[in-house]
Amino acid sequence: MNHRAAAAAAPLLLALVLLGAGCSGGVEGTPGAAGVRDPYFPGLGNGGYDVTHYGLELDVAPAADRLRGTATITARATQDLSAFHLDLAGLDVESATVEGKPAAVNRAGKELTIRPGGAVEDRLRKGRTFTTVVRYSGAPQTITDPDGSKEGWLRTADGAVALGEPTGSMAWFPGNHHPSDKATYDIEVTVPDPLTAVSNGQLVSRSTAGSRTSYHWRTAEPMASYLATVAVGRFTTQQSRTPDGIRLFTAVDPESAAASKDVLARIPDVLAWAAEKFGPYPFTSAGAVVERTGDSTYALETQNRPVFPGPPDTALLVHELAHQWFGNSVTPATWRDMWLNEGFATYAEWLWAADHDGVPVRESFDEAYEDDANWAFPPAAPPTAVELSDAPVYGRGAMVVHRLRLAIDDKAFFALVRGWTKAHRHGNASTDDFTAYVEQETGQDLTGLWDAWLYGESRPPEEG
Repeated sequence: MNHRAAAAAAPLLLALVLLGAGCSGGVEGTPGAAGVRDPYFPGLGNGGYDVTHYGLELDVAPAADRLRGTATITARATQDLSAFHLDLAGLDVESATVEGKPAAVNRAGKELTIRPGGAVEDRLRKGRTFTTVVRYSGAPQTITDPDGSKEGWLRTADGAVALGEPTGSMAWFPGNHHPSDKATYDIEVTVPDPLTAVSNGQLVSRSTAGSRTSYHWRTAEPMASYLATVAVGRFTTQQSRTPDGIRLFTAVDPESAAASKDVLARIPDVLAWAAEKFGPYPFTSAGAVVERTGDSTYALETQNRPVFPGPPDTALLVHELAHQWFGNSVTPATWRDMWLNEGFATYAEWLWAADHDGVPVRESFDEAYEDDANWAFPPAAPPTAVELSDAPVYGRGAMVVHRLRLAIDDKAFFALVRGWTKAHRHGNASTDDFTAYVEQETGQDLTGLWDAWLYGESRPPEEG
């Protein structure tokens, strides 16, 4: 082409480019990843965006085993997005919109792919905050974990309870279900009378229409999705405040009420004691949900309001409330870092026993040291997801914490712990973050401690 012809063609080419851009339907950028490559659950979570808020409207019919939901998800794009993924198990998606415009939805197993529609101005540019609304329904699933335990949506004698560690929350709402993406929540649950719906945070409102009542719960502090819960049943509820002004809400199955009363009455004392050890309580509300024995098989530190599978003893209450600092406020970066949750919560039990029951921490340490189950693998490196909740993550994790305490003096140790919970308050942290923080704050090279107690394959000498 000669220069004159090229010059004449330039406006036509420009017009075609602009026309093509105008007809692109906003499909620019690249799809977000379908997983965040967690060491044990590589397909869990999603890339390309960060959720800031979930608004969940749930209509639960336990007798019919049906859930109808609307999830309004506010997120910020971390790349130019042409499409993005949500995790959802089992439930049927009826429709989806992005920024109020219909979006295409494709499904492959537990992965939803959302492809926004609209014009060029609707493109999801990096840094843009956008809202996705997903309407869905069906019979929520109970998920079997690699270790054989049950989570997700668990049917109870008079309703249901949702437990999400490590992947179960995808059984009742779509989202970015990896602990590294924390968000605030509004959860409104409508249930038939006389059932009650309990969730995280504070009860904002309660309204009845006909024979159904809606409960609106709000979690103002960031929460990982595995810590979200909904419990539906015939509960006896009680509201109060601690002397420090923390709002308490407990919900107890009537069959568990008498046996739970004295232990639950200790919640304010446990919170005050833990605040002295670990720093200020990181949330504005607390409490507990106590199911009847047999409705579930384990306790879970659901944020603000741990769920217990029957009347708890004091040690279990201390453990789950300690998780509000370790796991809920300071949340693991990946599931490999779970020992930071369980090691500190187990150590809290040892500290409570020393302060209240006359059992020295050294005695608790020695008992754990002699237990062969605690030496099956290093706490910071469970072999597979099957072992994620096995004894070394708890007992040997607590031993790591105590060996650290022995390596520095008591005053420095508790200052270090309080500093750790402050530095990572409402955030995420990894094992590497923890060891680096400890060495920076103490000025000590603790490589030998980490190699022997945190990562070592064999049982080190107790006095080593």
